[in-house]
Amino acid sequence: MSTANSPITPPRPGRARLDPRGPRFGAAITAVLLLGVVFLSLTGASFAALILLSVLTGLFAWGALAGAGRHPYGVLFKKFVQPRLAPPAELEDAAPPTFAQGIGLAVTLVGVALGLAGVPGAVGTAAAVAFVAAFLNAVFDYCLGCQIYLLLVRFRALNRRARVSGA
Repeated sequence: MSTANSPITPPRPGRARLDPRGPRFGAAITAVLLLGVVFLSLTGASFAALILLSVLTGLFAWGALAGAGRHPYGVLFKKFVQPRLAPPAELEDAAPPTFAQGIGLAVTLVGVALGLAGVPGAVGTAAAVAFVAAFLNAVFDYCLGCQIYLLLVRFRALNRRARVSGA
């Protein structure tokens, strides 16, 4: 779900903007890989599932720290996919997709940590939770992390108004 026209996140000079199709492309790749983790964990290949989830955790960290536009999937999109498409109708603020990468990082990091601690099913469960979010973004253009970001921005704005009005 594009956040470009949201009244909460207006375009600001100097803020990173990106083609909204890029995060969907990355979400599709991520969803396939997360489904692979779920499959591996269900078939008893728990070590392979843990390794793959660890790699995905690193990719989420890259996206969360470097920004969604600098994520390896974003680079692939810009180099190989975007030149074959018509220009996007509008660009979106990179902050919500970058925040969503941070949520993916948190979910998968918990799965990896619990997997390393020997908690049964933790890797597959974390991958399944992250898969749902990636699938919704890839297929329906509904970014859960972006929606959480927008809720937090609205909450912060309400808090500011409450403090200013003295309520």
